[in-house]
Amino acid sequence: MLLGHYYEGKIEAGCDEAGRGCLAGSVYAAAVILPEGYQNPLLNDSKQLTEHRRYELRDIIERDAVAWAVGIVTPEEIDRINILNASILAMHRALDQLKVRPEAIIVDGNRFRPYCPVVGGISADAPLPHTTIVKGDAKYLSIAAASILAKTYRDDYMNRLAEEYPQYDWRSNKGYPTRKHREAIRQYGITPYHRRSYNLLGDTQLSFDFQ
Repeated sequence: MLLGHYYEGKIEAGCDEAGRGCLAGSVYAAAVILPEGYQNPLLNDSKQLTEHRRYELRDIIERDAVAWAVGIVTPEEIDRINILNASILAMHRALDQLKVRPEAIIVDGNRFRPYCPVVGGISADAPLPHTTIVKGDAKYLSIAAASILAKTYRDDYMNRLAEEYPQYDWRSNKGYPTRKHREAIRQYGITPYHRRSYNLLGDTQLSFDFQ
C-alpha cells in the first residue's frame, strides 16, 4: 500500500518525469495534488503497470485530483541545458500550471532544485519545502499518479511523432535506445526531434544533418 503524504497537514504536490533516457522527443513531467486521506490500491509506479491500466488510471487521477498539470521541455532545450536540468525544469513548469498552490513538494529520485511559486506574476520570497525520494513512485500515491500522467501524455506525444517518422519505431520504443531505433538512425540519420547532445548510436557521437 502506497503512502498518502510525506508532509502531514500540508497541501502536497507529487512530481515525476518521463522520457529522461530517450534519444528523441521532449521530456515530460507531471505534478499532482491528491485529496487528504486519498487511497487507490491500483495506483503504482507507471513502469509496473500495463499500458491499458495506465490509461484507465489517468482518467481516475484527473477526476479525483485536487489539481494536476503536465510540463514539457523540448529536445532543443534538453541539448542546451542537459537532461537533468531539463527534467527539473519540466517539473517546475508542471508546478507553475497547478490551479491549487501546493505548500510542499515530493519528487521521485534524488535531484531537484528549489521551487518558488509565482503568484500574480511575482515570485515568492522563499521556495516551497521539498523532499526527493528514491523510488518515490513506488512509495507515495501522488508521485505514482504523477508518473502515470507524465508517462501517458509523453506516450501520446511519441505516438503522434511516430506517424510523421514511422521508420524509427517510436510507437513501440517511445524514443528509447532500442536496437531498431539505433539501426534506423544509422540508416536514415536524425530528425528534428532527436537529442543531438546524446550518444545516439551507442558508440561514438557522430554529427548528423537534419533531414
